[in-house]
Amino acid sequence: MLPPHGGKLVDRLVPDRDGPRYSEEAARLPQVLVTEEFRKDMECVAFGIFSPLVGPLNSDDYSSVLEKGRLLNGLPWTFPIVLDVSEEVAAKIQLNEDVALTQNGRPFAILHVEDKYKIDKELHAQSIYKTLDTDHPGVAKTHGMGPVLLGGEVDVFDVPTGKFPEYRLKPKETRVLFNEMRWRTIAGFQTRNAPHVGHEYVQKTALAFTDGLFINPLMGKKKAGDFTDEVIIDAYSALFKTYYLRNSATLVTLEMEMRYAGPREAIFHAICRKNYGCTHFVVGRDHAGVGDYYGPYEAQEKFSEYPDLGITPLFFRSFFYCKKCGGVENDKVCPHGPEDHLDFRGREMRSLLMKGESPSELLMRPEVVEAILRHPEPFVK
Repeated sequence: MLPPHGGKLVDRLVPDRDGPRYSEEAARLPQVLVTEEFRKDMECVAFGIFSPLVGPLNSDDYSSVLEKGRLLNGLPWTFPIVLDVSEEVAAKIQLNEDVALTQNGRPFAILHVEDKYKIDKELHAQSIYKTLDTDHPGVAKTHGMGPVLLGGEVDVFDVPTGKFPEYRLKPKETRVLFNEMRWRTIAGFQTRNAPHVGHEYVQKTALAFTDGLFINPLMGKKKAGDFTDEVIIDAYSALFKTYYLRNSATLVTLEMEMRYAGPREAIFHAICRKNYGCTHFVVGRDHAGVGDYYGPYEAQEKFSEYPDLGITPLFFRSFFYCKKCGGVENDKVCPHGPEDHLDFRGREMRSLLMKGESPSELLMRPEVVEAILRHPEPFVK
């Protein structure tokens, strides 16, 4: 099986037998309150999804990621995982000191603080998101960050079961699953949407070249107008029941927020799926984009900078339903004009669904529509 990113699957999860001892120790340490999104990032570190990271980045790695899209040792890494705090909190923390990371008043991890440094928010935003426009959700989040970053190694001792525990697997578990299913090649598919027929076309085309399909929706903070986590799960469950061969695909959730970092996030997403055990990764049009901040195929072009990534990208360009061809086609194979094409415009399909109406069956399976409309509020507000 494909080795994890950096060669070793990180495990910073404290065994259950040691959890009470870590919890008692954490209660005596200085407390650092973090967001739910950061907690999920630390769970991803602990599970090995962010291998080779062992905690929030130190300054040398952080600067290298901003400047080169690589860690200091040269390993590809494009999105900085950092812990930001206020000046007041930072002043109380010394280097080589342990602090307890807390959420809702309850410690869940111990951070061994190795570094403390300032953030240049404009440099951060421009390097990662390629814009300083505060309408971009990533730039807006950057402006809301504390001015000091803490780096070091983390030990996570308290992990909630998650929103959908039956779908939440760690990389060491998915790797066992892939072996049991005798999948030697696996295509990873990132999504934050309920599936339409175009998604199904991409997934099944990828499956035609690999042994198995790994559908890995993000469960976490998204922008307004995105599908809720519950809708995504129910919609894919409906699709699997009728339109997928048994044991050809699996659904595993990834509890992590969307960053909307376009090209950089595409590489980051590929690395996460590599750690799960995927050998291939699907990269579509405007991957991880938002608005018009990135070109439609800029994320695909970004992969040319990383020949050493260690996972094979599968690129998909524009596709549509062609009424004359009688199926989903793309501009490389279909000779017919736009008058014969039905485009998979997510905004238009969401608009219909918001009104309780069904998109054409040529664009979205009726079973999927039914699963979506069972939810009174299928979209993030």
